[in-house]
Amino acid sequence: MAPITAETGARASRLRLTLDDWRSREAEHHAAVDELTSAHLRRSHAGIKHPIIDFLFTYYRSSVGALRTWHPGTGVQLEIENCRRGIPRFYRRVEAAEPDGVSAMEVDFDAVAASKGKRWQRAATIVARTASRPPRFGCFGRHEWAMVYRLRPHEIRHEQVPLRVSEETIAEQVEAGVHCTHFDAFRFFTAPAEPLNEFALNRDSQLEREQPGCLHAGMDLYRWASELGPACPSDLLLDTFRASLRARVVDMQASPYDLRDYGYEPIKIETPHGRAQYAAFQRRWAEETNVLRERMLALYASLGVYPE
Repeated sequence: MAPITAETGARASRLRLTLDDWRSREAEHHAAVDELTSAHLRRSHAGIKHPIIDFLFTYYRSSVGALRTWHPGTGVQLEIENCRRGIPRFYRRVEAAEPDGVSAMEVDFDAVAASKGKRWQRAATIVARTASRPPRFGCFGRHEWAMVYRLRPHEIRHEQVPLRVSEETIAEQVEAGVHCTHFDAFRFFTAPAEPLNEFALNRDSQLEREQPGCLHAGMDLYRWASELGPACPSDLLLDTFRASLRARVVDMQASPYDLRDYGYEPIKIETPHGRAQYAAFQRRWAEETNVLRERMLALYASLGVYPE
């Protein structure tokens, strides 16, 4: 089934889907999300933590339910004759043009923008500026190492997961130089690790430092898509989530944690082979996420949101 793109979902367009059509698209979306999230939900209901996957639902504060709710984007009318549901929040009824016609509903862009739009321009600016820069491939994921540098065992964030390397190896890697460009990783560095980073990062510098080789900069596309709410077509939201999930796995494989009990072999960035392995993923990641950035920027433009 053809996805609804930023172009077909533009505010001025009036694509119209029959009840059967959009319910079929909705069911496909539900199945795709369930495949990706059912194990997480089972663990969550049982009170079991996961050091990799939980991050996508705690740090980004977007629930499985929000991801699972299907939206066509703005400017798409969904026929609702014989549909037993009420009109969802952020949608509005579109009355039939003819007396015997079929009523529909569509995303109420003004309501979405009033509720969620305060951060959209800054997000669009971050996405655009990140895409404009050359990717960097020399950080080797040492940000996770800088987060445990010189910590006592009980101070470590994932205390339930053992470290796979010694404190000496962690120190060697961090003291060899950290080249992190992502403030939201840097702000979790230990105090002794901060001055060892190539850049002194802060929130304001985010617009000047983000670059497409960074795993977390690409993962943040899921955040920006989520913040659009129903104005973001679910096809795009799901693609950003899938990408973030892959990157989160690599992010933690390259960390000093031993995740083999969870089924993940380490990427040993303390070795030349591991560093090459990580950099190779970054090259693919930069290409993949720049495609997502192009889609995000096209969507922002269709909504009348432009980078500064």
